[in-house]
Amino acid sequence: MEKTASVLSWVLGLGFGLPAVYGAWFLATRHETWTLLGFPTYGGGPFERIGLSTTVPLMVAFAVVCGVECVTGWMMWTGTPAGWWLAVLLLPIEAVFWIGFALPFGPPLGLARAALALLTWP
Repeated sequence: MEKTASVLSWVLGLGFGLPAVYGAWFLATRHETWTLLGFPTYGGGPFERIGLSTTVPLMVAFAVVCGVECVTGWMMWTGTPAGWWLAVLLLPIEAVFWIGFALPFGPPLGLARAALALLTWP
């Protein structure tokens, strides 16, 4: 179960982080939200509905959180106890971005990762 939690961290970190990096670059250079498979990446979600438009700093902040997520996965994989703390503490921070950017796969994967981390707490 520890390895599964680690893999979920990497899936979340890389799956959302790499598009966030590219999306931030795209937004900075073209001044429009990048579209992947017909869907706007990191645009058009609740953030925009409340008046917080997608910005490069917002996307970079999310990419940094995703980078920490990848480190968390590595820490859990190698048995570093701080990885389990991060797996749980990152959840509310990530949830803000998942909900704000309307990313439907984030919450179930993040909750599964956090649950596995709690079940395998060292």
